[in-house]
Amino acid sequence: MSVNEAFAGRTYPPTAAYVVGREKIREFAGAIAATSAEHHDLDAAHAAGYRDLVAPPTFAAIMTQQCDAQFARDPEAGLDLARLVHGDQRFIHHRPIVAGDELRGVLTIDSVRTLGGHTMVTMRSDLIDTDDEPVTTSVSTVVIRGED
Repeated sequence: MSVNEAFAGRTYPPTAAYVVGREKIREFAGAIAATSAEHHDLDAAHAAGYRDLVAPPTFAAIMTQQCDAQFARDPEAGLDLARLVHGDQRFIHHRPIVAGDELRGVLTIDSVRTLGGHTMVTMRSDLIDTDDEPVTTSVSTVVIRGED
């Protein structure tokens, strides 16, 4: 089954809110060996001008993966997860993610194109706060390998 090329331009409804917790930030920072005090110590975060603990920049991957999963779970997309390879991901941060944020993700399939028998899908996940203000944009490309 091949990926449905008509999905290019499709936007999914916002995901349920993800509440960013202090312990989640600390756990994530520990897992990636991010030692900045602003990730672990509330007083240090306040001293640096943040309202709460600040998440490492790649923390956004947790929410963007949940957002991107909408496409993977969509039966009409024609996506074969066994053939999927993560190709690229980059983040555009509009502001830092901090503990207490409630973020929703809006997924848009920017492009679906076939090259050399493989399909490349570029997805954009826009993380927004409770005021619908942008927080982080993730652009990722996955490659779905063609039939052998």
